[in-house]
Amino acid sequence: MIHTFVRFAWFLLLGMVLLFLDFITKAYVYHVMPFYDSCIGASCVDYMIFKQWFGIDLSITLTQNTGAAWGFFSNFQVLLMVVRVALIGGMFFYLFFINKQSSQILPLVLVLAGALGNVVDFFLYGFVVDFLHFNLWGYDFPVFNFADTYITIGVFWLAFVSAVRKQKKYA
Repeated sequence: MIHTFVRFAWFLLLGMVLLFLDFITKAYVYHVMPFYDSCIGASCVDYMIFKQWFGIDLSITLTQNTGAAWGFFSNFQVLLMVVRVALIGGMFFYLFFINKQSSQILPLVLVLAGALGNVVDFFLYGFVVDFLHFNLWGYDFPVFNFADTYITIGVFWLAFVSAVRKQKKYA
């Protein structure tokens, strides 16, 4: 019983640290940099972190995202928020009351921290703050944030865990 509580506390602490990291980076960038959308042409502020490192560029470019990933559903903000909150509630319920797979805890914590980070943004700013901008070998990747990274890693991790579990089941 105590071991379970300690493990739960560590995952809760990790989720809070990730959420704080996401929040503090977005708040810093939001309050220090001008928005990319508000500047014209070459006068836009784009802080280059590294350029042409094995063909990869990384810059800090402040943008606002009123939709989901890549701005999808930006015309349905209220519906999108209701869906996000419902999914977060469902994931919390699943994680703490239904899930029996210890291999799913960390990826679910990642997804929850990311989802909460983006929801907090919506309530604070009216949009999600995105600022990490990669150019990968000539492909201009959409601007994103740490919360999006947590969600992506968590989802891929869950898919991997699920595939391994199914493979073991049929082996």
